[in-house]
Parts: sequence; C-alpha cells; structure tokens
Amino acid sequence: MSKKGLVYFQDMLAGVLSETDEGYQFSYQVDYLENKNARPVSLTLPFSSQKYESKVLFAFFDGLIPEGWLLDLATTHWKVKSNDRFELLLLTCRDTIGSVTVIPEKD
Repeated sequence: MSKKGLVYFQDMLAGVLSETDEGYQFSYQVDYLENKNARPVSLTLPFSSQKYESKVLFAFFDGLIPEGWLLDLATTHWKVKSNDRFELLLLTCRDTIGSVTVIPEKD
C-alpha cells in the first residue's frame, strides 16, 4: 500500500507524489500539463508525461520539510520519527512559503 500526496503549484493540482515499497514516484496531472499557465514544480522535475521514480525522496520535496526547531516541534507534536521524511512532508507542507504545497490524498 502506498501513501500519496497531492502536489499543488499556486493552487493548481500539478501532480501526485507517492511513497511505495520500491521508493517514490511523481507524476504530473494531464490537465496540468495541458494548462498554458502551468509551470514545472521544480527545475529538477521538468514537464513530462512519464512518471519520475527514485529510491529516495526527491531532493526538491525533501527540501520543503522544515528544519531545526520547527522540525523538532513537528516531530514532537505529531510523534513522527525525524527520518520518516515522507510523513513529515505530508504533515508539514500544506502551507509552505513558496508556490508548492503537498496535501495528503484522502483514502
């Protein structure tokens, strides 16, 4: 069973990020790719109709996770291990400073 996060770029659903037994996958939504105002979520994840796959969490998404005292607060409040990067991403990146947010997909 995989966990999934919906990736938004400036309030538009851009794609889906998944954690699987093999690692991680990111894929853009077809509607997003066809939108003339759409932009890639990251320079390291340019537009593609193919899935991106990685054994480790993509550096761009890992970089969205808070650090320092804010990370300590998140791990204490939600009782999440600091090395569970995907769970931290889903819990802490609903309201980021930048253009990209990640919201847990409801089952």
